[in-house]
Amino acid sequence: MNLLEIHLLQNVVPSNLNRDDTGSPKDAIFGGMRRARLSSQAQKRPARVYFKKVLTKTGLLKPEELAIRTRRLQETLSRELLEKGSVCSEGEAKELVAAVLNGLGLKVKKDGKLEYLLFFKEEAIHEMAKEIEANRDAIRKITTKSGKSRSKKEAKASFPTELKKTFEPFLLDKRAVDLALFGRMVADRAEFKVDGACQVAHAISTHRVEREFDFYTAVDDLNPSEDAGAGMMGDIEFLSACFYRYADINLDELLENLGGDKELMIRSSLAFIEAFVKTLPTGKQNSFAAHNPPDFIAVRLSTTDAPRNLANAFIEPISATQGKDLMANSVKRLEKYWKTIDMAYGSPDRQKTWVLNISRADLEFLADYNCTRFQDILSGVEVALQEYAGG
Repeated sequence: MNLLEIHLLQNVVPSNLNRDDTGSPKDAIFGGMRRARLSSQAQKRPARVYFKKVLTKTGLLKPEELAIRTRRLQETLSRELLEKGSVCSEGEAKELVAAVLNGLGLKVKKDGKLEYLLFFKEEAIHEMAKEIEANRDAIRKITTKSGKSRSKKEAKASFPTELKKTFEPFLLDKRAVDLALFGRMVADRAEFKVDGACQVAHAISTHRVEREFDFYTAVDDLNPSEDAGAGMMGDIEFLSACFYRYADINLDELLENLGGDKELMIRSSLAFIEAFVKTLPTGKQNSFAAHNPPDFIAVRLSTTDAPRNLANAFIEPISATQGKDLMANSVKRLEKYWKTIDMAYGSPDRQKTWVLNISRADLEFLADYNCTRFQDILSGVEVALQEYAGG
């Protein structure tokens, strides 16, 4: 397995980046003590947004190389049919689209949405609309006389083989960067499932945390002068944490998902590294502005039999000590554990590692891999990936 692994240590000021259903910062018990937590999903979402908003502007990715995650496929396809002028009404458009989606085994519910959120290549959605328009007469034949689509079971059973051959390739196409990285789950149609090449761990704090409360008041600008009370008041839970964040990319699987496109595999990998490092979940950022980049980044490219999440370095919570802050002590603990794991299980083959350390920790075991800029990491990884792709 050719594997790219990313390890970050990131100290974040008071914040509430990732909330639970009660509005409290997410946490977890790890090593017997409460830790701050950032869920995997909450870290992947801002990375995907960064792909679209930033990396398509810099040119690393192209808009047509990205996917859309939605339950509103019927609405999207129907709108395209209406814009093309190929149907008389919104009802007709929705009827045609529902017949196709149900025929493919993707149930359209009464509210017009799919059963679950699914990734679709954006380009594929546009092509599907064209094919629905081109096969309009054949699709009409499999709808009921009442004008409503048949049930999912009936529609799937009666869906003509020719139409299956036309529309199934759009769902089998995995060549979108975020789809190839993060995957797609389709419970009813296993052949449409995509195993994501990227795994993102729930980030945890390297230390024990306690939640705190911020009591706030807001003034009503139009309050009469005799009314000195607050226009609004409440409280927000928050915490501050030094997070250990980890992610890995199976390069072989990514290359397969992208249809063997080596150049796109390289750009996808670089895009994820940049997005993962430069983004955080966005919860309550207008209130806290917790925009703190990592103080420690380590990226390892290797041939190995298994990924190595190093969170167990922090089973015993870190604390600040005389002359050393929380971040510096976290970096030293991670380095020590990294060395221990490599000694116990062996260093991966064809290993290349890049480290950016702007903490106050002096590296020993990882000192030979030190870079002075984040761009140096990206440049080094790019060259190494080109060698891997060429081999």
